[in-house]
Amino acid sequence: MENLLRPIYQERASQPNTLGVLLYEKLHDHSPATDNFDVILLIVVREAADDWYVKHYEFENKTAAMHIVDEQLLNSWIETSGYRKVIDWLINGKIVFDRNEYLANKKEELREFPEKNRKMRKAVEFAKLIRAYRECKDLFSSKHYLDANSLMVRSLHYLARVTVLEKGFHPEITVWNQVKKIDPEVYKLYEELMESEEPPEKKISLMLLASDFAIHSRAERGAEHLLDIMKEKDEPWSFGELKVHPETQHYSLDLSLLLEYLVEREIINIYLVETKGKGIFHRQYIVNQ
Repeated sequence: MENLLRPIYQERASQPNTLGVLLYEKLHDHSPATDNFDVILLIVVREAADDWYVKHYEFENKTAAMHIVDEQLLNSWIETSGYRKVIDWLINGKIVFDRNEYLANKKEELREFPEKNRKMRKAVEFAKLIRAYRECKDLFSSKHYLDANSLMVRSLHYLARVTVLEKGFHPEITVWNQVKKIDPEVYKLYEELMESEEPPEKKISLMLLASDFAIHSRAERGAEHLLDIMKEKDEPWSFGELKVHPETQHYSLDLSLLLEYLVEREIINIYLVETKGKGIFHRQYIVNQ
């Protein structure tokens, strides 16, 4: 396979802005990791005109997809799990060209999974978990039980990803296989939701209670990235300051909801600042020490 594709990637490898080329071959007949292509050709470049360019090939009854990805976009995908397949490609793919060991270092970084990266990923997934859980509760209270059930499945999926991150691993596409091995209690929640023969109303009611405890017990760990940022100074933070902080950009859309949840749990305190309007205050936030 590599020999057949060499003419395609050699031209790219000769370009000075190409950092590395990697091959990932599908392992099964039906392969979501490769969009069912026989092989993925991942080419990482610097300062690309198009940050993600894809081209499809066919040869000798085989198919290939070439992804030319800008380094910054690749890092964003890794940090936020924005394109989960790429982590699998990087960890398990074969390096065929590597400028200054760029891809070798990237593989090692992914295997080590530095604590700072884990904290940020946890914050992203935990914020999504809070949003999905709140939307599920709202649908349940409005008696939209089937829609609430869908949101509960999504909530548990985010909970599973947070659980895997807590153990120091990258969440895989088959995340429940990971959870089954490392946290049987969380896996049992998912199993009960999938296998319960209770009426939807009762099933979701019970799952909301169980999920609330599971989320609450992870609140400080899940939001650790945000709490660390807020501890950078002793004074309270305005929402605007937190929203534009470079470290919160990956979960800025869910930041407001995450803050409110942490206030409810008394992990964060509110500090009121007077405005010119009588009885109107600016809300600021500080970590409850």
